[in-house]
This record gives sequence, C-alpha cells and structure tokens, in this order.
Amino acid sequence: MNIVVVESPAKAKAINKYLGPDFKVLASYGHVRDLSAKEGSVLPDDGFAMTWAVDTRAQKRIGEIAEALKGADHLYLATDPDREGEAISWHVMELLEQRGALNGIEVKRVVFHEITRNAVLEAMAHPRDLDQPLIEAYLARRALDYLVGFTLSPVLWRKLPGSRSAGRVQSVALRMICEREAEIEAFKAQEYWTVDGEFANAKGEMLTARLTHLGGEKLTKFSLGGEAEARAAADRISGLEFSVGEIERKQVRRNPQPPFTTSTLQQEASRKLGFSASRTMRIAQRLYEGLDIGGDTVGLISYMRTDSVRLADEAVTECRKLIPAQYGQAYLPEAPKIYKSRAKNAQEAHEAIRPTDFFCLPQEIVRLLDSDQFRLYELIWKRTVASQMESARIDQVAINVAAADGTTLRATGSTVTFDGFLRLYQEGRDDPAEGADGEQTLPRLTEGEALSRRKVIPEQHFTQPPPRYTEASLVKRMEELGIGRPSTYASIISVLQQRDYVRLEKKRFVPEDRGRLVTSFLVSFFKRYVEYDFTARMEDRLDDISGGKANWKEVMGSFWESFAAAVAETKDLTITEVIDALDEVLGSHFFNDDGSGRNPRDCLNCDTGRLGLKLGKYGAFIGCSSYPECKYTRKLAAGDESTEAALIGANGPLNLGGDPLGGEAVTLRNGPYGFYIQLGEGKDKKKPKRVSLPKEIAPDALTLKTALGLLALPRDVGPHPDTGKMIQAGIGRFGPYLRHNGAYASLGPDEDVLIVGLNRAVDLLQNAKPRGKSGKLRVLGEHPEDSRPVSLHGGRYGPYVKHGSVNATVPPDTSLDTLTLDEALVLIADRVARGPAKKKTARKTGKKPAKKAGAGKSKARKAPAKKRAAKKRTAARTEAS
Repeated sequence: MNIVVVESPAKAKAINKYLGPDFKVLASYGHVRDLSAKEGSVLPDDGFAMTWAVDTRAQKRIGEIAEALKGADHLYLATDPDREGEAISWHVMELLEQRGALNGIEVKRVVFHEITRNAVLEAMAHPRDLDQPLIEAYLARRALDYLVGFTLSPVLWRKLPGSRSAGRVQSVALRMICEREAEIEAFKAQEYWTVDGEFANAKGEMLTARLTHLGGEKLTKFSLGGEAEARAAADRISGLEFSVGEIERKQVRRNPQPPFTTSTLQQEASRKLGFSASRTMRIAQRLYEGLDIGGDTVGLISYMRTDSVRLADEAVTECRKLIPAQYGQAYLPEAPKIYKSRAKNAQEAHEAIRPTDFFCLPQEIVRLLDSDQFRLYELIWKRTVASQMESARIDQVAINVAAADGTTLRATGSTVTFDGFLRLYQEGRDDPAEGADGEQTLPRLTEGEALSRRKVIPEQHFTQPPPRYTEASLVKRMEELGIGRPSTYASIISVLQQRDYVRLEKKRFVPEDRGRLVTSFLVSFFKRYVEYDFTARMEDRLDDISGGKANWKEVMGSFWESFAAAVAETKDLTITEVIDALDEVLGSHFFNDDGSGRNPRDCLNCDTGRLGLKLGKYGAFIGCSSYPECKYTRKLAAGDESTEAALIGANGPLNLGGDPLGGEAVTLRNGPYGFYIQLGEGKDKKKPKRVSLPKEIAPDALTLKTALGLLALPRDVGPHPDTGKMIQAGIGRFGPYLRHNGAYASLGPDEDVLIVGLNRAVDLLQNAKPRGKSGKLRVLGEHPEDSRPVSLHGGRYGPYVKHGSVNATVPPDTSLDTLTLDEALVLIADRVARGPAKKKTARKTGKKPAKKAGAGKSKARKAPAKKRAAKKRTAARTEAS
C-alpha cells in the first residue's frame, strides 16, 4: 500500500480516482502546525530555535495518516508546488517521525501543477526528496515575520495606545497607502486651458483638432493659464483661414499580454470582475482542485500561486491547435509567442496560470460552475488563448490643420485594420483616464486641402492629484517594488482592513487616522525597517536562501542584530517625544488651513490654548494645551465634526429640551466612543436610558424631536402582510436594522430608521442578504469520506455549515457567497475535533436536571453556616421526640 498526502479533501478525492486501489490519498487540511502564538517561540540566541504548536484538529489528521501508514511501503507528500506546500510536507514528515510512524517507509515528494490524470501520473513517476533550501526559506520567513510582529507590536502598544499590530510587509504596504494620501492632501490643483477647433472638408466630413502652435510658437500644457488667454487664442483662430498641413501615417502592432501570474490575475480580477484579492484566490483554488466534469473530477486551471509567465510546450501546442479551429488561420502567428517574467526573482511554481484543457470552452461548462467560478475561468481562458494569438494591427494618422501665420491645430486618429488578439481579450485599466486618448476616425484628406472652420471651443481644466490605490494598483506597485510576494498580497490587504488601518471607499484605499499614526511612528523611530528598498532587499535575501545561495541563520542573524538594537533604543522613549514626532509629521493633516485666516492650532473653546495631538486610554485625539482649565477635545479625523459639534463635551452636555412625558432633560453628550443621547440622570441607582447618535445625523443638527424618536426605539413599523407578526425598527450594535420573526435586515445610509414605512420594510426584509436568513441556503457539495451533503444554513445565531449531525459556525468575516466546500470541511473537522457541545444547565422551569448515580457526593456544595445550624437543630428535635 502507498500513502499519498495532499492538502485538501477535494484534491484527495480527485487524485484517489487517478491512482487506483494501490494508493490511499489523505488530506492534511492545510498547515498541521505553526509557531506557538506566544512570546519566545523563536529564540535568536539559541540558533533561532522554534517552538511549534499543533492544534487538536491537526493532531487528529496526523493520527489518521500514521494509522494508514501501518503496513505501507511508501509515503508520497503531494502538497502544493510552492514554498508553503514544501513546508507543509516537511511538517507532516517531522510529526510522523516523532510518532515513529516512518520506520522502514520510504518518503518522497511529488509535485504537479495541475490536477489532471496525466499530470498526476507523470508526477508520481518522478518523485524527489524534499527541497531543503525551500524549507529553510520558509523557516527564515516565518521566523522573520514572527520576530518583527512579536517585538514591534508591544512597542506600539506601550508607546502608541490604540494601535493594533505591526508586520514586516504589512507596515510597508500601509506606508504606501498613507504616503499616497499625504501626496493627495499636499496637492495644489493648477488651472490650464485648451482650445479645440471643429473643421469640415468640402464633402462635409468633420474632424476635431487641438491647438498646438499659436502664431508659430509651440504651446506647453500651461501656456494658456487662464480664461483671458484662452479666449484671446480662440478669437485669433476665428479670424484665420485653415487648410490641411502635414499628414503622418504609420502602422503599429499591439502585442497581447502574457498569461496570468498570481499578481496579474488578482489585478485583472479586481478591474474586470470587482473581486478582492482574497476572493480571487479562493475561487482559483476551487478551479485548481477540481470540479465534476462529465462524471470525473478534473482541475480546470494550473496552480494559481506563481510568478512565471511561461507556458509548457504541450500547452502552447494545444493552444495553437485551438486558435485556427475557433477563430481562423489568420489569428495564428507563424511562431509561438515566448514570454519572460519581468518580476524580481520569479520563483517556485514554474508555469503561468492557464486552463488545463484549452478545448474545455467556457460556454460549454457554464452550467457546471457557479457564477464566480465561470467568470474567473473565462477570464483565465481568454487571457491565455489571447497570449498566443496574432498581434493587432492599427493604422495611426496625425493631421495638422494649419494657418498661414503658423497657428496649428492637430488631430489624431486610429483605425484597427486587423483585430488579432483584441477579438478575444483586452486588458483592463486601473483608472478610466489611463491610456484614454480620445482618438477619432478621421476622414481621408490630402495636404493643401481647404477646410472650413465650424466651431472654436476653449475649455478649462485642472491638474488632478495622484489617485488612491485600488487593490489592483496596490498589488501592481508592491510587485514593482519587490515588496512581499504575490501569494501573500491577499492576506496583507485583509490584515490592514481587519486592523482598521485602512478602509475601502469606492474601491480605493483610504488610510484611517490610526493607520497614519502607526506609519508616522514607524517612520520616525524605525525608518529603516519600513523603507521600500530595505524590504525589497530582504525579499531578495530570502529568495537567495530558497535558491541555496545563502545560509538562512546567517541572514537572520544579520537582521536580528540591528533590529534588536533599534528596538532597544525606544526603551526610554517618552510619550512626550512620541507626541512631538507625530505632531510634526501629521500636523498639516490634523490642522489644515481652511483659508479663513484663523490659525488652525487656536483652541475653539478658550481662545488662549494651542491645539495639539494627545494620547489617551482610547488612543489619540486632539486636545487643548490649557487642560485641565479647558477640556476641549475632538476626534482625530479632520472634517468629521463641525465647530459647534467639537465644543460639545468641552462645555458639558448639550441640553436639547425636556421629555414631554416625564419632564426629564434630553441631552447630547460626547463619550469615548462618540456622540450619544441621554434621557435624564437616572433614578434609584438605575442607569439613564441612552442611545448612540447615528453617523448620518450631524451632532449640531440634532433636534429634540429626533432625539426623542431615537430614545423611543425600537418602534413598531406594522404587521407583516404574510405572517401578521410585527416588524420592528431599531438601532443595534451594528447600526439601524429591521426585525421580523427572528430575521434581520440592515438599513443603509439612505434609509431613516425613524420613518421607514411598512411597504419599504417588507421589501428590505425580502431582499436581505443571506446572513440573517433561517433554513438551508445552498448545498456546497459532498463530503469526500461518506458522500453525504455538506450544506450552508442560516440560523438564529448566524450562518453555519452542516454535515449529518455536525453543525459548525461560519466565522463572521467569511463571505457566504464565496464559501467553498473545502472551507466548510475545515470548519466541520475543527468542530468534530473539539468534541460534543457541553450541555447547558436546566432553566428555572420547576424541573431539576437528573443526577448521575453517585453524583453530588464528593463535589457537593457546602451549605452556608446558618443552614447547617438549622439542620442540626431540626435533627436534634427529631431525635429528642
């Protein structure tokens, strides 16, 4: 018997079919151990010795593999073909050796870049030993990330209250986003004008040209800096006669883009499909591991974590057979197109992301895939096929429209004479204006031909600041700088959002003030370690380790010596020094000049104090230097509060009026978590009623009527027409909501919780997202061990996955739309490993829970002294009588 270990149960099921009865394929369910999540798990002074932790779920899986190895001849470690896959294989082997399960068993490593019968059988025919340099590169990266995180994060917590964590690559990515925001804030728009002219030939054919030379003098972008200059130029053009001047014609070839790497797939899926990097990778993982096609489980794409743009010879041959069959011989170039990676240190997985079968056309399998899977497969299929198609041919024309005094306007246009690969695919852009040249189809003209002027149009423009990063442009820039590796970009972006360091606004990253504070702190006191060049050089050194060119402990030792010294230098750093450094870097952000002539540092409350950055229990805020005489404070976010709102709290609660029912005062207050409304001061030691002020309501615009309405929540909207049960509207922990029969629907920013009506409420509840619904939502697939269905459900306490009698809660940050079978299997396995749920004690219904035999003797609770004395007296009286 031969045992094969892969990472996922879906992959195990497919490979089992390919290998036959002499092989048993088991899944490790991803990583089986990791560094213990406590200080001291990596010891630099002990040769970077590491302490690994194995959770209960992984122990169970290793036990199953060890049991299967009894009587086996070979163990094949067939985890993913990259550094992480090599590390998982190494961990599995180490744990099995510790159990003594590998005695007399030959251990080999096999890798395949696609899950198809031929690829798997070919890999099994050519096993190898574990790649030690690749394992050492993993160890170095893991130790490095651990040491940076566990050493730097406590410094942040002590010196910068409210901070969450810091990371080796995460902090550099955050710096990129923050510095782009600083560029935008510092940007000063500059006005400029253009002048366009509309002309027609004798046939009435039109063209539009832009002024480039005025009276023989060449214009720059800012030559016409104001309306007066532009109007003067337009008036001059209006008095001139024009004819066709020089005509330039040339043909250009536009070449297709190479097939996808991990990063370019993430970028293009973001641009074209609106997918986040993590969502793209989840769907790609499912396509790689295989789906049921014609009764057989087949992987649809090659391995999706790769830096290479190369296609295997067999893949190129198959693609070149497809192109003439589908699109005609004219679309097949004479020779295959060869691509080379421009990324630094293209590594590990040695082939681009491509379809495993080019003749598996997207439209033929659309019914076998869900919407997201189909769209991503179609994107990969089109990009790969297009990469081997003929180049597009484009005729470009530039025509000068000239006057006798040297005034010239220029018109440009282009015509696609052969579409080539453009028939199938055109790469998306991060910004709509990027590459948009507004070219037109021009009429056929001859030099010297007279043109009649129709219109002269001066137009005002302003220069634009650099755009904020999208997921696609951030990934692209990180790859260009050599920061991190594409396989880690999705997790880096997710961590920045989870830590509330950045937020997505209109699909672009905006740094939160917390993120800007962390970046400024690190740049001020750990500048070397968040520099782009330093991080890129460290990536190069780690890649040298994976290539066997460097010793991992020497690389780590060199890093740790200087890093530990930098951390030690902050030991005596005072809060005042931190505040001064942050205030200097971020002063222009928090105290921006509004053009009124007032010093933005002047206190709004006392007129004598100076506003500055302060650090408190709940993080950073703006406060007055005259504290405690002046208690003025405001949140960091510039522009979040008006002047009147900022003064609430500094001058005490704002009295809105009295409650008509009880006469108690209704006040608006400013607490550590924001503004809230309070009714009275509380009576008989009872806390007064309070409600948070919704973000949509400005504090200085709040009226007594609105405040009373908010205090009265939740309110009855009306009975549901189908069930007759009441629909309620209220404000909860996560904002305004509607509730009906145990189901919830969130109210968006355009909905008013105080006035939303019955018809609108019914509609919102009907269209609410699945996360509040009860019952079965969808079947995810069959469990590979018993073929019983694994399904996704909505319950009273949130969504869960179900297999037989096992229910496993779905984590709150998981997208229900993209939840896969593999992710569900991990949740179920984890739930099984924890054992049955503990039974709750019986409620006060008059019934007591049944006791087990012998229970309550040794663990009986001792009665209070008065009760024991009363029992003794009763027993004595009974005995006396």
